[in-house]
Amino acid sequence: MQEQRAVDLTTGSIGKNIWRMSWPMLFVMFFNFLVGITDIYVAGFLGPGIQAIVGFVGQLYFFIIIVANAISIGTVALVSRSVGARKFEDARSIARQSLLFGALCAATLTTAGLLLREEIISLAGFSGPIRQTALDFFTIFTFALAPNYLVILSNALFRAGGEVKLTLLAMFVVSLVNIALDFILVFGLYSLPALGYRGIALSTAIAMFTGMIICLMLLQKSRWKNIFSGSWRLSSGLVRRVFLLSWPAVLIQVSWNAGNIVLYNILSRLDTGSITAMAALTNGLRIEGIIYLPMFALNMAASVLTGQNLGAGAPERAEKTGWKMALWGVAFVSLMALPVFIWAEPVSAPIAQDQQVLAETIRYLRITMLSEPFMAISVILGGCLMGAGDTRGAMFVIVGTLWFIRLPLAYVLAVPGEYGALGVWLAMITSMFFQGMAMTLRFKGGRWKQIAIY
Repeated sequence: MQEQRAVDLTTGSIGKNIWRMSWPMLFVMFFNFLVGITDIYVAGFLGPGIQAIVGFVGQLYFFIIIVANAISIGTVALVSRSVGARKFEDARSIARQSLLFGALCAATLTTAGLLLREEIISLAGFSGPIRQTALDFFTIFTFALAPNYLVILSNALFRAGGEVKLTLLAMFVVSLVNIALDFILVFGLYSLPALGYRGIALSTAIAMFTGMIICLMLLQKSRWKNIFSGSWRLSSGLVRRVFLLSWPAVLIQVSWNAGNIVLYNILSRLDTGSITAMAALTNGLRIEGIIYLPMFALNMAASVLTGQNLGAGAPERAEKTGWKMALWGVAFVSLMALPVFIWAEPVSAPIAQDQQVLAETIRYLRITMLSEPFMAISVILGGCLMGAGDTRGAMFVIVGTLWFIRLPLAYVLAVPGEYGALGVWLAMITSMFFQGMAMTLRFKGGRWKQIAIY
């Protein structure tokens, strides 16, 4: 019965399969968003210094788990292809090896994080008592790394096998535990001692350990129940295949975050209004984060549906599914972007108290909302390429438009030019237009249908 549930993604109604895979992932993305917001909200009661530490360590943690996210992309591509081809023993073998590889990477990074924590924290320039606070916070976070890796990879297996509701269940519990403990441990509710800033980090660690236990239990009760009965000897061949599929995904994530840092640097060089512009960019990205949720939910669903249909020998169905998902994404995102465009002021007012920052945030949103449909196309079709194993193709499109269009154009328009912050906003939507078009051409070209990933 479990086997058949996965195979159903390659037959029947395409629309129903898209919905089956997408709605649970939308809730998962929303839960992750709530956890991040809660951490920042609770930290706000402890002072701006703690908020700064939470933000900095959060960014560090994101970079550390990039490896897990990359392994999960390679795992989804390989496992979903095997499941679609009904090679279930191959799928279990790949899944077992991915968990082992991820666990070894997590152990290595955890050790490195503990040994180098002084050097890592020094990157933020914290000094005095705040430095020790940052060290304590990062140390606790580091112990959450290994269970987080296993949670990420287990959820990748659930998605690849079409059991996305298991991912929803696991992440609902993880998020609930994390959010509840943020308040209980930080403020000392229910007769517990107040742990202050340590409570935020400890909440994450406990939530991830809980998630790891739940995922291991779900693996035993799902189609992966025999995953622990095979050989646990690491295969160099599999590591090579996962690496070849994953490194472009790492470069995409690193480049995108580095690109945002460069945008802040460009805005800091403005003759006037640089602080206002940087605050507007921060506010705008937070608001856009809500719109990104359905896009990335569809991105993860697209990877699985593409991989399984290619594995089943149905490349035309895979392509049709990709186009339909892109159309759904554009329609859904446009419906979300339109009210933000129209009511940009009331949307921005709660997080932009300064009037100049509010005005610039409104201008940012009304410009960038025009590019959201192209962002949806790029993210969703990029997910299709990732699921097909064409991770390099997605990398060339995203990294290329970022570093050869967005950032140079933003600098030229904003710094030597006369447009200031407006030039940066215009560069952002221009690059997104080209990114969406380039991803469409890459997908339409069909080269991804012939990529061999075994």
